[in-house]
Formats: sequence, C-alpha cells, structure tokens
Amino acid sequence: MDFNYTDTQSQIIDMVRDFANKNIRPKMMEWDETQKFPVELFHQLGELGLMGVLVPTEYGGSGLSYFEYITVVSEIAKVCGSIGLSVAAHNSLCTGHILYFGNEEQKNKYLPKLATGQCIGAWGLTEANTGSDSGNMKCTAVRDGNDWILNGTKNWITHGITGEVVVVLARTGEPRAKNNITAFIVDKGTPGFTSGKKENKLGMRASETAELIFDNCRISDAQRMGEVGDGFKQAMKILDGGRISIASLALGIAEGAYEASLKYAKEREQFDQPIANFQAIAFKLADMATKIEVAKMLIYQAADLKNRHLPMTKESAMAKYYASEISVQIATDAVQIFGGYGYTKDFPVEKYYRDSKLCTIGEGTSEIQKLVISRDILK
Repeated sequence: MDFNYTDTQSQIIDMVRDFANKNIRPKMMEWDETQKFPVELFHQLGELGLMGVLVPTEYGGSGLSYFEYITVVSEIAKVCGSIGLSVAAHNSLCTGHILYFGNEEQKNKYLPKLATGQCIGAWGLTEANTGSDSGNMKCTAVRDGNDWILNGTKNWITHGITGEVVVVLARTGEPRAKNNITAFIVDKGTPGFTSGKKENKLGMRASETAELIFDNCRISDAQRMGEVGDGFKQAMKILDGGRISIASLALGIAEGAYEASLKYAKEREQFDQPIANFQAIAFKLADMATKIEVAKMLIYQAADLKNRHLPMTKESAMAKYYASEISVQIATDAVQIFGGYGYTKDFPVEKYYRDSKLCTIGEGTSEIQKLVISRDILK
C-alpha cells in the first residue's frame, strides 16, 4: 500500500484545515457550552462537497474514495470532535444507507439533497432497551395495504431533531426472529413522526443527539428500502463502513490532542527548561505518536478493502476498536501533560478528553468490536 497522501487528499487537508480554522475553531467552545448544533455550518460543508464525500457525482456528490473520506473526518475532528461526528454520521449512515440500498427513484430523490448539505440526515437503529440487542427492538412497522404504520421510539439518534431525512430500522417480524427488521426512509414533517428529548451529554455536545418518536406514522411502501426483512443485514453492512468513520473520528481527536501536547511540552518550562526535556513527558509523547501511527495503519487497511469491495468486517472492527481506545488514552495523557491547565476550558485538551469517550461507545461498543473480531478469527 502507498502511504503517501494523494494529490486529492493533500488538497482536502488544506481545504478542511483552512475551513476549520476560519469557521469552526472560533465558535466551537460556544457551541459546546450551549449544545448548539450549527446547522448553517453543515450547509457550508455541503457547498464544499464534504456532506457527500462517497456519493457519486451523478447524484450530486464528490465521488471520492474511503481514503479521502478518512482525511475529511479526521481533519475536522482534529479541531472539533462534535463537527467531525456529525459529518461522519451524515455521510456514512443515512446517506450511505440510501446510496447502497436505495433504488434509483430513492437515490435520485434524496441523495442530491443530502450530498449537497441541503438536508441533514439521521439514521435510527438504537432504542432505549435495545442497543447491541437490535433483534429485540420494540419499534415496529405493520403493513396496511400499500402503506406501513410505524410505532415506537428510537434513542441516541444523531440529528434526531434537525434531520430532515431519516433512515429508520423497524421490526417487521417477531422479536428475535430471523430477518425481522426492515429499513424505511421517513421525511421530517410526516404525520405521526416527531422528535423527543435532546440528550445533555458529557462530550460531542455540538452534535445533536435526540429521540425519534413514531406514533401511528403512516408511510408509503415506496419508502421501504430493499426487501422486507433485509434491514438487519443492511444495517450490519452500513456499520462496517461506519466503523471506519468512527475510527477516523477517533484518530482525528487523538491527533489533535497529541499535537496540542507536543506544542505545549516544547513551550512550558519547569526547572528552567521545557518539560519536553523530561523523560516522563517525552515518553508519553512517544507513546502517543506510536499509537496514532498504528491506528492509521489499521484504518487505511480497512479502507483499502472497502474501496476494493472486499470483506472487511474484522478489519473495520479492529480499526474502530483500537483507534477509539487509543483516542481516550491519548486524550487522558494530554490532560496529564497540561497539568492543571489541562483541566480548564481555556486550553483545548479537556474537550478532546470529553469527546474521545464516545468513540468507544457509538456505532458498536469496544466490547461489541471484540465480539465481532473474535467470531471472525474463531470461525
């Protein structure tokens, strides 16, 4: 594998860094404190082609590969994990599901609006009592002629309030039965579809997380994606790519924390010398740098397989598991290097510390990743 950045990746890095420094960095702490989801920012990102990175140009997207996608998510997350998370969720979940499993009519209707940032997308799988146990979900879709009637609630949904296009997974069979879940596209404003509680979170506070509520919500069968009962298989394939997204997000947070720590260690003096001269600090920085490089290798390996349409369930799980865990470790060490200053909001690492933890939970916990990996290697 060629580990050098392509010309396209280099251009993306320059573009994203410039955009983030001008439009995200000055306001990110205000958004974090107030839990504001800056919708207008995502319209701007759409104008840059960053809301449809993987979407083919014929549907209004950028038509790029997973290598470029990793670059986009990680570069944004270096500055703000919240914005990186929302970009990742929009691209890989809602938009990705319609791209991979929608029919031509659905793609032509929704992808141009999503890829350009005209509409924000949401994806609903998780429920209050069925996180990893999705086969036992309570949200149901019952057929009624040429319509479906949805009832139930989805929790922890990124863009649950602002999302104008939602892909929802609902149970169409008996609990725990095989092939008992089906995917549907639901438009905001559909009668019976509302948003509920917005979560007050530890980190990723500018990325909106809320409930979706379906109360006798009637939608046409034309909103169904794929065959009845194929929803779980679709979701697992989407999550394979989603793991690369979260791994890239974790990588960006780790790189941001590391770069801030490296700069601070060179500038901060104790005993008449920079603290970087002390082995205790230098070794922490060495560990950080090494962990980041290993995470990159795992992420790009998974992305390479994804680009070539080869099986990558194990590899994406490894990338997500390792990158998310080392992101927490690196952010923790960053706070330690900053000392008391690291515990204040005047310096950047406390936010990396708070944001990093979600990466070990969202789109499959670290424990679920180990389950996926172990099942694969024990086949």
